[in-house]
Amino acid sequence: MIALVVGGPAAAAEAAASRGSSRGYGTAGAVTADAAGVPRGRVVLIGVPGLEWADLEEGETPNLRRLAGRGGAASLSTRAIPPPDRGITCDAAGWLTVSAGQRAGTPGDGCVRPTAPARGADGSAQVPGWAGYDAFNAASAYRARIGLLGQTVRDAGGRVAAAGPGAALAAADRSGRVPAYADAVDALGDLAAYHLVVVEIADLARAASAGPPSAEARRLAAAAADARIGQVLRRVPDGTTVLVAGISDVTDAPRLHVAIAAGPAAPGGAPYPRGFLTAASTRQDALVTITDLTATVLTALGLETVPGMVGRAWTPGGAAPEPVLATVAELADADVAGQVLRRVRAPFFSLFVAVQLVFYGAAAVAVRRRPGGRALAATRVVAVVSGAVAVSTFLAQLVPWWGMPYPMTALIVTILGFAGLIAAVALAGPWRRHVLGPLTVVAAVTSLALLADVMTGSRLQVNAVTGYEPVTGGRFYGFSNIAFAVYATGTILALAGVAGALLARGRRRLAVAVCLGYGALAIAADGWPGWGADFGGVPAFTLGFAIFMIMLTGRRLSPARLAIGAAAGGVLITAIAVADWLRPAERRTHLGAFVQQVLDGEALAVVGRKFGAMVGTLGNLPLTALAIAALAFLYLVLARPSRWGASALSRAFEQAPTLRPGLFGVLTCALVGFVSNDSGVAIPAMALTVAVPLTLAACVHAIRHATPTPQAPPSAPAESTAPRSP
Repeated sequence: MIALVVGGPAAAAEAAASRGSSRGYGTAGAVTADAAGVPRGRVVLIGVPGLEWADLEEGETPNLRRLAGRGGAASLSTRAIPPPDRGITCDAAGWLTVSAGQRAGTPGDGCVRPTAPARGADGSAQVPGWAGYDAFNAASAYRARIGLLGQTVRDAGGRVAAAGPGAALAAADRSGRVPAYADAVDALGDLAAYHLVVVEIADLARAASAGPPSAEARRLAAAAADARIGQVLRRVPDGTTVLVAGISDVTDAPRLHVAIAAGPAAPGGAPYPRGFLTAASTRQDALVTITDLTATVLTALGLETVPGMVGRAWTPGGAAPEPVLATVAELADADVAGQVLRRVRAPFFSLFVAVQLVFYGAAAVAVRRRPGGRALAATRVVAVVSGAVAVSTFLAQLVPWWGMPYPMTALIVTILGFAGLIAAVALAGPWRRHVLGPLTVVAAVTSLALLADVMTGSRLQVNAVTGYEPVTGGRFYGFSNIAFAVYATGTILALAGVAGALLARGRRRLAVAVCLGYGALAIAADGWPGWGADFGGVPAFTLGFAIFMIMLTGRRLSPARLAIGAAAGGVLITAIAVADWLRPAERRTHLGAFVQQVLDGEALAVVGRKFGAMVGTLGNLPLTALAIAALAFLYLVLARPSRWGASALSRAFEQAPTLRPGLFGVLTCALVGFVSNDSGVAIPAMALTVAVPLTLAACVHAIRHATPTPQAPPSAPAESTAPRSP
């Protein structure tokens, strides 16, 4: 769908409009508000359900292309409340989401097309079934308050009009009433008489009403929609802010849609420049969300959002390629990337889990044999490569694999290519002779690569197979839950390796200082609003790191110390969230937004939704199986004594005492992360995918370079050079 926003009249013009005259409006742009706070902008919102960037073919959609060429453009994520088992945004749900500024939906199992409202003698209209929509959304997990957009504009003294049934859903006030309604925009008269005009253009939706349209039918529908948009644009006064946004899906697959903004971003402000759009809700160039549209309309009117609205206004982003054809092509490619990701993600994880399980089985046979031989050497190489796969799923975004003829194959080859390169570095240098050498290199690359990514906008996580899915995602910046699991695991293991190398040289104080310094930076980056903005990860990371440091310094774990570590994580993330909340509302992340939800009494609903999602992940059989298999391999294979002597893990602990605190820290972080994040079982599954293969590589080295001894627990290392066991 498409949305168009325009700047508004002054108080005197409002009075003229009430007398049925447009005199005094002319082609004036945004004007100042009067003492009563009348909106200072004029807004026209046009919706075209299903409009995608691929629809903007050269010669077929000249009005849209011209608009994109003189303003900002972006992909629009239209995620609302989907009907059960469908995962798409229906027309009515999209309009109601704009109305509420929060994800909204409609009751029932299927998509609901907006129906014509009941017309009143005074030109107003009442949306049919409004009470049912309101009750459904008030009881939903998102507690959406439909009608907020129209009500906010009316409460500020603004005049609101709508053209088309869908437009009426977005423009209605809290009672479901639209002050001025017509079936077509021409019947509304002079648009300068209104502050907010919402227009529905349903050509693409009608073309898809009987099933997926043919390519030719879709092309004709897009051309017809463009012609109608042109008719509206010719009626818009100068100085108008125009926003075009694809509101909903019209096919069985969710897509990214069109978002265009032209004209002043705020009353009296500079116009949107030619380039990409962004928003504080995504922090990504060329990506905005449907809930942002509500905030954008209010900003263009010079009004503030109200409690219950979660979006952020569209703002100018980075430069877009020239000519406009290149911009359209790049945005269409973003949708292709999202569609390919949705197709390959499930089979990729199934293959990934299957390969991991086979590898664990083969490694179990190799480790239980006598030391030496090619099998163990090969196992170490494969283990190092396997440990590098997780970070390589993000590095793969440096290559446009989604646009290749066989994207699944291209993805696997790209991931293995990066993993092989990292493993080659890990096994090639002088550090390869140390039991923790390869582990340290792979873990350090993992930690540093993800730290650099989150500090520069989390671009490697967008459309990554283990990252964000913009088409249906609820978050677009900071650390995703899987990225957090990989990052925290890599950080703790890397510090274990670095500390081991320093302790071996008698540099105990330096080892502690390095671990404390980088560990503090890593945790801060995970939680800081401008970087990771990770609420559930900070307590888990802090406790895991605290256990690592307690053991590293030779102190025993105790309930009091564990309680202090857990409390430190809670206090830290609370302080970060409150600091974020103290910033202006339009600059807050979800951390500060949660503090506001606590103050508004809405926190329990959010926590309940997150807890339900966490429990639901236990039904993800591949990831659950992977987590169980990794733990079983760790405790039943590596930690179990062999026929020829002590266990492989005990030998590794003997030769590299810092591995024990590192492994304990990782396991704690993974367990707490499982409980505190809505991704649930994905946290330990991905953490173990890094930790267990790298631990195996260390164990294999320890086996191959140790003299067989009778089966007995190894003696504790000296406290002056290594940590004591708990």
